[in-house]
Amino acid sequence: MSGLDGAWTRRWIEAIAAEVAARKSELTSLDRAIGDGDHGENLDRGFQAVLGKLDALEADAAPGAVLKLVATTLISTVGGAAGPLYGTAFLKGAMAAGDRAELDARALVEVLTAARDGIVARGKAEPGDKTMVDAWSPAVDAAAAAGDDVRGVLEAAASAAEEGAAATEPLVAHKGRASYLGERAAGHRDPGAESTALILRAAAATS
Repeated sequence: MSGLDGAWTRRWIEAIAAEVAARKSELTSLDRAIGDGDHGENLDRGFQAVLGKLDALEADAAPGAVLKLVATTLISTVGGAAGPLYGTAFLKGAMAAGDRAELDARALVEVLTAARDGIVARGKAEPGDKTMVDAWSPAVDAAAAAGDDVRGVLEAAASAAEEGAAATEPLVAHKGRASYLGERAAGHRDPGAESTALILRAAAATS
């Protein structure tokens, strides 16, 4: 496959929405342990709103246009930290995609990197802070090292994100509401890192 087009981008977003809906309770339980307890509900509301707007896009909309729609919808419908963070991620990803009709491996890495950098700039978190950055950063590094095959890039990113999410369990949080818990946050997986892994696994599964 030479590249991933707007139709794939739609399938990816639809897959995210389905996975978030299926795992809403799990994400909420993770967030209840160390956060506000609304991560799953908020993401589900946001991606269901996205589904309601996808049909308004032109059938041949480029990947960047789809990503921008996701960004603006999440920012306007998702509460808590997830809306601004994921909204920024998709917006920066859309900007990196530009008006390209297809995303090749290099473009995918640019999109993922821009998304990660947007989250870092917005949330001021670093690897090791027990946030979604702990899934995004290894995902970007793995994608950049994966070569020229788009499926390989997305598979590498998804696997690294899953490992990064699991690695947040023993960490003490330094950002967000979980940081208020101190040592008590250790032993719990970060919900944002887990939803990041879900999002990137959906990308790999639909490529």
